[in-house]
Amino acid sequence: MRNFTGVKKQKLKNGQVHRFTPKDFRFIKVTKGEKTLEIDNPTDYPLIGIGTQGAVFKLSEEKCVKIYEDPVQAKMEAEALLAGQQLSSFPKIYESGENYVVMEYLQGVTLKEYLKNASYIPKSIVRGLLTILQEFKKAGFTMVDAPLRHIIVLKNKKLKAIDHVNAFKRDHPVPLKLLRDLKIILLKDAFLSQAKKLEPDTVREWENYFRRNKFDFRTALINSGGSGESVKVSHIDAQNLIGKGHQGAVFRISETKCVKIYSKTNHAEQEQEVLLSGKELPFIPKVYETGENYVVMEFLDGPDLNTFLKKQTKLSEAITRQLLEMLTQMKKFGFKQIDAPLRHIIITKNGFKMVDHVYAFVREQELPLELFLNLHERGFLGTFLEHVKVMDPETYKTWTKIPIPLDGKGTAAT
Repeated sequence: MRNFTGVKKQKLKNGQVHRFTPKDFRFIKVTKGEKTLEIDNPTDYPLIGIGTQGAVFKLSEEKCVKIYEDPVQAKMEAEALLAGQQLSSFPKIYESGENYVVMEYLQGVTLKEYLKNASYIPKSIVRGLLTILQEFKKAGFTMVDAPLRHIIVLKNKKLKAIDHVNAFKRDHPVPLKLLRDLKIILLKDAFLSQAKKLEPDTVREWENYFRRNKFDFRTALINSGGSGESVKVSHIDAQNLIGKGHQGAVFRISETKCVKIYSKTNHAEQEQEVLLSGKELPFIPKVYETGENYVVMEFLDGPDLNTFLKKQTKLSEAITRQLLEMLTQMKKFGFKQIDAPLRHIIITKNGFKMVDHVYAFVREQELPLELFLNLHERGFLGTFLEHVKVMDPETYKTWTKIPIPLDGKGTAAT
């Protein structure tokens, strides 16, 4: 492998430096950042995907390259792809190196996007998923599973599976993540009904596995992921997982209910106090049951506000009004932490609901700093503040009497 030390530069007469754009993708650097991977791409190859292990760049209409932060993971994925090269659901592999894999560029959409808002699952998709799982077994994978976002629907409706870093590492003898994803979009029963007709022995094997490893949230234990990391969830429990963070993991247990299980009992106690004492607040989810390390609450069906705003070109006054009302109610009720991160706000048919209140009564914070930063990242902070200036001049003055800090990214114009 060639060793690249940097990009060539040439000093021009006017003193400026001209940066040559190399044609070799090995100039691209992918490193681990505080919250996500950081990319240094001096080439013309466009970024088309980024995950927890690496970033993918399009090289041509036939090829793309995945560049990994960890060379060990590059080797693991290359081995998995090579094991499945004679099977129909695997992309072709053309080349691999210390920290990269060049593979077939797949033109299509993820199955997660393909099935979005679908009321049924086509038989061809069911058959394709069963084929993928069969081929994982043929390739010798211990992870006979794939989430919907790792399955690509090509233009001819054929399915291909990507992201095989953990194929020989994790032990998923049944499709835990696949069934979990289908359950979230209410297509699990339809899938199993068709799969049972096509491969009754396979579905019977899954049923026996789940019977032996039934998820019981009242006895489940969630382990801390360490400083700055999400909690850890066993592969058995992951079947019902719909989200996880620093304090706990959330599992869907019925069409209308979910349960949040905490790694630390004091976090469970802190959030329970907020949810139970604030049950009359319109943005607090309904609680059904509590335990030493869990809370059973209503399942909130809808997108989070951060995802919603990614698709908007402007911030409406109605959204500003709902956010302002929520923050005002927090202050009146006695919350110490006055904030509303966009990812914690769910848009439901009954208005905005907010989750993750672990620190609401214990952490002093008078300004909604994370909300400000989130809106700044979406390009809506200025509009939000202008709306607030008209709706609630006193709150606007309080928020803007000093420049709003934006976590090292400058300050907001007021």
